Amino acid sequence: MEREKKRIVSFDLDMTLLDHKTWKIPESAMEAVELLRRDSVIVVGSGRNMDLALSVEYRDQIRPDAIIHMNGTRVTVKGKTLYEHIMDKERLRRLLAYGEERGIALGVSMENGDYYTAPEVVERMDLLRWGETSRRFEDPWKLMEMPVRTLVYVGGPENVAELEAHFPEFKFPLFSGKMGADVVEKEASKAEGLKRLCQYYGMELGQTAAFGDSMNDYEIVSLAGTGIAMGNAVEELKTIADYVTDAVDQDGVWNACRHFGWI
Repeated sequence: MEREKKRIVSFDLDMTLLDHKTWKIPESAMEAVELLRRDSVIVVGSGRNMDLALSVEYRDQIRPDAIIHMNGTRVTVKGKTLYEHIMDKERLRRLLAYGEERGIALGVSMENGDYYTAPEVVERMDLLRWGETSRRFEDPWKLMEMPVRTLVYVGGPENVAELEAHFPEFKFPLFSGKMGADVVEKEASKAEGLKRLCQYYGMELGQTAAFGDSMNDYEIVSLAGTGIAMGNAVEELKTIADYVTDAVDQDGVWNACRHFGWI
């Protein structure tokens, strides 16, 4: 069946397919995905683990053929793991120690709780962003016993340069709202995940398209045959994209697919 597909189209989830103002995927975006499905491999490329409870409803709504989870640290096809990368434990230990010492919020949310240094910072940022907080904080050092793929930095852009200087082996791509960043080992990216899917499906990079809005989409939008930045994307992403479409709440996905004649 895959041989009949003409292209691979990868979509970031948050603020690309999913509008945070409504916590819904616009109808026009879902319609575009359904029409694309006829001759395209549908991929979700996200900083999220799309198999966790908070993400499963969106995964099941989109029904992707493949998923690039957690910025390329896990790649699945039809639910089966194609590739997996676990964060180096010594690197993880250094990050947690630094966050604890400096009062910087670093950690990750899992099914069984929220594991962060400086939890008070996380609660403050939650209240700023959402107007509420409902975390179940656990000891972040328990992460040392778990398979951790990526972390999250919670806070404004002011600490990112400091983190980059102290941890050159990591990337800290800011979210589009600039109130946090992914924490990803340099060797991992959504772009590497896309390369793996090209190999799996027997396609060239020229047959790929990638939609995104944040700095964790920079590499995949640069690499894809057609890189598309949302109208609400960070400026750095817009400058390297092949095409800038409308915002997530202005039919951006639909309009881009129409522009390229894919639907």
